[in-house]
Amino acid sequence: MTSAWVGERVRLRATEPEDWEAFYAFEEDSDAVRSGWRLHPPTSAARAKKWAAEHAEKDPDLDEFRLVIATKDDNAPVGSINTHQVDRDAGTFAYGIAVGTPHHRKGYAGDAIVILLRYMFFERRFQKAEAWVYSSNDASLTLHRRLGFVEEGRRRRSHYANGRYEDEVLFGMTIEEYTERYA
Repeated sequence: MTSAWVGERVRLRATEPEDWEAFYAFEEDSDAVRSGWRLHPPTSAARAKKWAAEHAEKDPDLDEFRLVIATKDDNAPVGSINTHQVDRDAGTFAYGIAVGTPHHRKGYAGDAIVILLRYMFFERRFQKAEAWVYSSNDASLTLHRRLGFVEEGRRRRSHYANGRYEDEVLFGMTIEEYTERYA
């Protein structure tokens, strides 16, 4: 028996209450947090525990959801991936991904993205995935190009972090492009 949520290196799974500690620790690397979205004021351990408990109890949605990226071998959390901006009429969705700094460059992000796209394309009938990447995030730009995403556009000076404005680069992949490469 094989799970659709398991790849070569990772498994995607729901949040468990005990995951709070890993995600709390990931927030300590401000540069990594900025490259994924935005830096927030520090949170307490109690708030991190509450967040994890609330997510663990949340009823899943078929199209808009957040999953933990966990190592395949020991199920330890290394990051998260989520879907958003779901447009059922157009058949498009966007996703965001974050991997904790100690787990960078181990193939976890790429594996998680391929699993997510397979589900959204072949189980939920979407036809296109989109991802916005900040122009200073060289690792993510390289990853999306390597995975076969096409650079579709650029929003100039649309993100502000660490005292400077930067561009957002839009990447897209259609189901046909995914199928040609991964199916």
